[in-house]
Amino acid sequence: MTSASDQLATLLTNVAAGRFPPADGGVTVLPQPSLRDAGVISFTAHAVVFIDADPDWVTGNLPAGDLAAPLSPPFLQTLCHATNRRAGSIDVLCVTEPLPGPPPVDLTPEPDLGHPRISRALSYRDDVRAWRADGGVVLLGRGVAGRLETAIEVDEDRRGRGLGRQLATAARHLAGARTPLWAQVAPGNAASVRAFLAAGFTPVGAEVLLALKS
Repeated sequence: MTSASDQLATLLTNVAAGRFPPADGGVTVLPQPSLRDAGVISFTAHAVVFIDADPDWVTGNLPAGDLAAPLSPPFLQTLCHATNRRAGSIDVLCVTEPLPGPPPVDLTPEPDLGHPRISRALSYRDDVRAWRADGGVVLLGRGVAGRLETAIEVDEDRRGRGLGRQLATAARHLAGARTPLWAQVAPGNAASVRAFLAAGFTPVGAEVLLALKS
């Protein structure tokens, strides 16, 4: 029997390999892969909702034919109210493959888990590892359905000099295994979007995570 985590993990593995859900305007509802992880991913003309809620209730709250509805504020508010969760930002979901060899920037392991970027990552990922560069930080961790995720942070006084692209590229070298590497990037953060695109990440959809209310 396939577990909830396996269902979503298989879907994400297929997407990373270029095998997307059918662009049929449909909605796939999957159970949560873990207590922490719930959310909505919108691909081209198909959405995936992973939440512990009745699938008929979920689809019943979506107007037929509205491709934008799964990521719309009214639907997310309804979903959060029913499941005692709060919606995070809607991010661009990107994926790439690891690269061999050493990173293109000097890095040292970062043991300070109090760094704001690392502290935030601990709320959404397991097995978080972080490295500091001169002017920034890069991290890896296991997020939704166990997928390998990365995030970067560039110090304010070092922005606009290409370090973000170098850190995003470094993440591909740090991944160290032949497994897809994912990143969620706020679309309004144009500098970060450019950095990940320049580092070889490919946009595959949009995602919002629904965190449990404390």
